[in-house]
Amino acid sequence: MSFTLIVMKNHVPLRAVARGLREGIGIVTALQASSELCLGWRRWWFTENRLHLSEEPLEGNMACIPLTIMWKVPAARILQSPCLVSSRCFSKGKTALIAQNFTDYKSVCEQYKPEVPEFFNFAKDVVDSWAESEKEGRRALNPALWWVSEQGAQMKWSFVELALKSKKAAVVLSEQGGLQKGDRVVVILPRIPEWWLLNLACIRTGTVLIPGTTQLTAKDLHHRLEASKAKCVITDPALAPVVDVVASKCPFLELKLIVSKEPREGWLSFSNLLELASPEHTCAATKSSDPMAIYFTSGTTGAPKMTEHSHASHGIGLGFNGRYWLDLTPLDMIWNTSDTGWAKSAWSSVFAPWSQGAGVFVHNAPRFDPKLVLEMLSKFPITTFCSAPTAYRMLVQHNLKSYKFQNLKHCVSAGEPINPEVMEQWKAETGLDIYEGYGQTETVLVCGTFKDMKIKPGSMGKPSPVYDTQIIDENGNILPPGKEGDIALRIKPTRPFCLFTQYTDDLERTASTVRGDFYITGDRGIQDDDGYIWFIGRGDDVINSSGYRIGPFEVENALIEHDAVVEAAVVSSPDPTRGEVVKAFVVLAPEYTSHDPEALIKELQDYVKMVTAPYKYPRKMEFVPHLPKTISGKIRRNELRKKEWGQA
Repeated sequence: MSFTLIVMKNHVPLRAVARGLREGIGIVTALQASSELCLGWRRWWFTENRLHLSEEPLEGNMACIPLTIMWKVPAARILQSPCLVSSRCFSKGKTALIAQNFTDYKSVCEQYKPEVPEFFNFAKDVVDSWAESEKEGRRALNPALWWVSEQGAQMKWSFVELALKSKKAAVVLSEQGGLQKGDRVVVILPRIPEWWLLNLACIRTGTVLIPGTTQLTAKDLHHRLEASKAKCVITDPALAPVVDVVASKCPFLELKLIVSKEPREGWLSFSNLLELASPEHTCAATKSSDPMAIYFTSGTTGAPKMTEHSHASHGIGLGFNGRYWLDLTPLDMIWNTSDTGWAKSAWSSVFAPWSQGAGVFVHNAPRFDPKLVLEMLSKFPITTFCSAPTAYRMLVQHNLKSYKFQNLKHCVSAGEPINPEVMEQWKAETGLDIYEGYGQTETVLVCGTFKDMKIKPGSMGKPSPVYDTQIIDENGNILPPGKEGDIALRIKPTRPFCLFTQYTDDLERTASTVRGDFYITGDRGIQDDDGYIWFIGRGDDVINSSGYRIGPFEVENALIEHDAVVEAAVVSSPDPTRGEVVKAFVVLAPEYTSHDPEALIKELQDYVKMVTAPYKYPRKMEFVPHLPKTISGKIRRNELRKKEWGQA
């Protein structure tokens, strides 16, 4: 077996074919099909044409240069070789914790110069490319999608299978469904394989995907269908009756597809049509700037906004997330626990992992069960775990040392600030750090702590090189370190391609995000002398409970619809498990002031669950004689919120 020795000196590769070399010391990285397995400083030697490594990494700075070994053998043979299956096999069950892609922050910032072509389609240019690599034996035989049902049944798809099935799904949309490029498609499904197929099918056809959580009520769904002018809705038997209740009020809705083989009046069976569909499909010619998806945000002072992303913003922009923050390679398997209705699923369950050729693990559990999650992390070859801080708070309450995470080597968190104590406890019991990331529905990664970078507990890390991130004042001036201001992204003279395009059909709201040369995130923070950004708070009153962003406007409206409520104000309130929860301050109608408080609170909570998504209901409630207001009559939520957090 021959191999090529690539000597890296001052980042300049000097290639030489090594045949007689027998041993040495260096940073050894096994390269195969674009994946890199960094093994750290180790002594290495050869016998019978096989590479052997010392069982333990060597400490300290060695007076030698890094070495990279590139084996000139087919991918399949590399997988079968006991010394090159993965980095974790080199040290008796210990994981390789060194970063696979990230070198140092300065170098990554200097090297990141993405090219955005005029035409780009993630399904064709990325997924189909990995499928070709598999056919030619250039990609590891790692599933592209590994799905586990609630009952434990498993299904694995390679990129070849994923490409084929998504083409069939695209045929269903375009031929049987009659959908054309630019048509909007609402997809509301739980964590089932069809959700991933339909993501790719929409991309292939050039239709615009609009995901939604399965917790939507009829009222929520009606608003989304009507506001988006969606031509098609795709869901499962559980939500189909809810769609039928509101469909007649949605004049743009023409097509209803149900993911089921059982017939339903007024619906086409996506499952049956998929079986019969041809695998031949010509991908739509989509420009990088064409709309690809619309994500609904949580409302604050009004209805949720429709955030539009282009084919490039997520299809290319999230590649940075996958390579550097998630630190993925084709040999990795990531498990992201986010709900399919949120943009975070696009981040870490579709674009980021597949851009790197990594596998996506999915468990279709109806709810987050900490004990079950720990069992899954122990049982399956999951290398990267991505979840909300709330999840980690629940997990550390269990005896983590009783589980063996033999494959897990990288943990990340996003959605809300993570508690430093949780990070410390997780590290103490698993040996793994938690790397925090910050972004929005409108963006890709804005700030992050990257693997091998110093972690400052409580900070969001350093700005991602994809944006010029600054802390600015109310006039758009950049503030010095240590001064609190608005977290903002420079958009002039050139708007970043990986920033949302617009709030669909809402020019006024889109314009409101601009201040001078910057896009305003709506969040406030401080940058320290080392360049780390520290989150201070949100400027829009959004409540972030267990990773779910909840706007007060919808909850307040739901409460006011009840006869007992005259006025209501909703703010966040501290919670040891969820980080924060919804609390409602309610002014009662006179005829209800004598009612039993506990019974009335329960009645109002149940009412909110009925008229809006259940996760939005106020877990805390307080009856008050009046609400604090400004001189113009606006409710001072900030005052109520300060009261709540001051009591914590």
